Amino acid sequence: MLLANRVNNLFDEMFKDPFFRTPSSWMEHSNLMKTDVLEKDGSYLIDVELPGYAKEEVVAELKDGYLTVSAKRNENKDEKDEAGNYIRRERYTGSCKRSFYIGNGVKQEDIKAAFKDGILHLSIPKQNVGIEEKKSYIAIE
Repeated sequence: MLLANRVNNLFDEMFKDPFFRTPSSWMEHSNLMKTDVLEKDGSYLIDVELPGYAKEEVVAELKDGYLTVSAKRNENKDEKDEAGNYIRRERYTGSCKRSFYIGNGVKQEDIKAAFKDGILHLSIPKQNVGIEEKKSYIAIE
């Protein structure tokens, strides 16, 4: 019994190594686009964390009832010594995207957006769509 637990723990630890992770598991543990949604005063307040992104790199789009927030960044850190040789040369290109269904009744001009300290703040009016119920009677024999 103890040997079986030790072997299972060995395999569990081995597969925690980043070498064995899949891209989807990387995203699960990523800090990108953590989102808080709060309902307050007839609106939905959405805060989307975008650490390291600038306002100009963030886009919010409303299409077919879906609000899509996307961010894209290209970064280049070239450093050279006096002779022009590279000491360090790193490049990063990344993007992330997330969509929320908010309904067809919300218009683009109804949504308020602000970006401050790496957080996109969105205020979306809550729709009060009255659904009229039609009564359907079932014939009882």
